[in-house]
Amino acid sequence: MSEQRKPEEDGRDFANAAWSIPSTLLSGMLIWGGIGWLLDRWLGLSAFFPIGIILGVVLAVYLVYVKYGR
Repeated sequence: MSEQRKPEEDGRDFANAAWSIPSTLLSGMLIWGGIGWLLDRWLGLSAFFPIGIILGVVLAVYLVYVKYGR
């Protein structure tokens, strides 16, 4: 038999998603932006940092869609 969920559990799921989504977006920007910044410093260029931030946002949005959008 399947258990029915209690209302407070549904509230916790919403609170977890409310913290998880912005955290995923920020961490994507930080990680990929950091990789881009390191590549810029290593190669002496200035294009990889903004590319890394944009790539991080795109990948993070995709991860949020896969986890919560379906």
